[in-house]
Amino acid sequence: MVEPSKPLPLQFWRSNSGREPTRDWFKGLPFEDRAVLGHDLKRVQYGWPIGMPLVKSLGGGLWEVRSSLPSNREARALFIVDQDGIVILHGFIKKTQKTPATELNLARKRMKDFNDEN
Repeated sequence: MVEPSKPLPLQFWRSNSGREPTRDWFKGLPFEDRAVLGHDLKRVQYGWPIGMPLVKSLGGGLWEVRSSLPSNREARALFIVDQDGIVILHGFIKKTQKTPATELNLARKRMKDFNDEN
């Protein structure tokens, strides 16, 4: 009998003040959009490593979950995987073909902060 895979623990990046801005963004999405993004994150938790079309490497250990939402928008959740599991660093609604540098820079800054603390 094949044993079901254990999910990787998932956490949201937390600032020094204890805020979780990506969790707040996620909770602010409409219910239907939140359900789709949550399902996609669960697929990553249970299926890692997973590739395109759901997950794309952005280089340097940064990954993105690519979700098509019922509201006809595209969401991205940027994350890293370390020995303790998945850390969601940043999330946003994609409005252009190319991921804006500001979104990538924010995720990379949070990745550095997280790695420096651990």
